[in-house]
Formats: sequence, C-alpha cells, structure tokens
Amino acid sequence: MKKLAGVLALIGALHGCASVPMGDPVADSEMKRFGTLPDMSRIYIYRNETMGAAIKMTVTVDGRVIGATAAHTYLVADVPAGDHTIGSDAENLTMLKVNTQPGKNVYVWQEVKMGFGYARSQLHLVPEAEGKEGVLETKLAGSL
Repeated sequence: MKKLAGVLALIGALHGCASVPMGDPVADSEMKRFGTLPDMSRIYIYRNETMGAAIKMTVTVDGRVIGATAAHTYLVADVPAGDHTIGSDAENLTMLKVNTQPGKNVYVWQEVKMGFGYARSQLHLVPEAEGKEGVLETKLAGSL
C-alpha cells in the first residue's frame, strides 16, 4: 500500500504545474517571427509537453544560465555563430552540442521523461519545421 501511495504521489508531482517567470508577451510575439540578428544565431529551447509539469528545469548555454522551463514554455539565446553547448538540469544533467550558422535558427526540444524520483530531461536537435511548430505551441519564459 505504501508503494502504491508513493507511486501515485510521484505521478501527481510529475503532472502538477510548476511556474517560471514568464517573458513579455510582446517579446514572445517577436520571437515567434523567427528572425535573427545579423552575424548571430538564435537558439530556441522549447518544452511543449505536460509530462513533468511540476518540475522546473534550468537551462544553460555555454555554461551560462539563461532561464528555466516549465510545461509549455520556451527560452531563446542569441549566440555568435559556432559551437555551443546547451545544458538541461533535472534529475539528470544532459548536454547537447550544436553548431550554429550566422543568420540561422537552431531548435532544441527538451523532452521530459519519468525519472527515479524526479523528472529527467533529454535534449534533441530538431528540424526547423518541427522546432517552429513546437515553439508556437509554447510561451516565452523569462530569464533568471
């Protein structure tokens, strides 16, 4: 009976709702135009699932915290073209290396999975069409 109660509590925690500071609605609309800055690249990290909604996940780009995601949110980082490392901190710490090109966007899906005692995350580089669709399903989270 105690095991069942523990499993139900974990599932409830994974399906609850976490909140993160939200970005400005005007900035959200602007980011969803998918423009870029000259000689820069834009990285979109989005989380369009409800799984693990009770868990905030800190996101880093090149070791710098850019914010935290919750269910149905995304973050954006403008970076110089070149190699970059994106990190997602949950029950696990997962890293993804990406190479960006000037004037191009890169889309990273932050997948949430059930962990042992907490939600886990996995980062996936996705094609542009899939990434844009995922970002459009979410709202801009604020930076920390």
